[in-house]
Amino acid sequence: MSMLAIKHGAINLGQGFPNFDGPDFVKEAAIQAIRDGNNQYARGYGVPDLNIAIAERFKKDTGLVVDPEKEITVTSGCTEAIAATVLGLINPGDEVIVFAPFYDSYEATLSMSGANVKGITLRPPDFALPIEELKSTISKNTRAILLNTPHNPTGKM
Repeated sequence: MSMLAIKHGAINLGQGFPNFDGPDFVKEAAIQAIRDGNNQYARGYGVPDLNIAIAERFKKDTGLVVDPEKEITVTSGCTEAIAATVLGLINPGDEVIVFAPFYDSYEATLSMSGANVKGITLRPPDFALPIEELKSTISKNTRAILLNTPHNPTGKM
């Protein structure tokens, strides 16, 4: 996606490239954590206090109770979360339906899983989900339909 944007003089809306520095309070907290010795690898699915805070916020927002030890996994960003999910659910040869344009990590992750990717193009001006095309694309081999909302990069809900 980035190479295509450069080639065509376009803006890549598929990835975030902040053109500003992080907030001072975040940088200071990171420095303090290093000074306090909190600079080692955390356990693979999140620091306990963070998992608990996420579970509490999730309950506040949704009313649903989740177990912070068994139902919360903290990742190092969305690409890791997407890869872990896809690689855990998709087997070689499984069909996965995606909506184009799509977030650029989907293609690489689905390729690693051995998925047979079926794309459906969302078209301007409204980028609406073409329900009839989706129905005709689904087959007995369809394992997943990759949805994200708001849709990245179009912003469609």
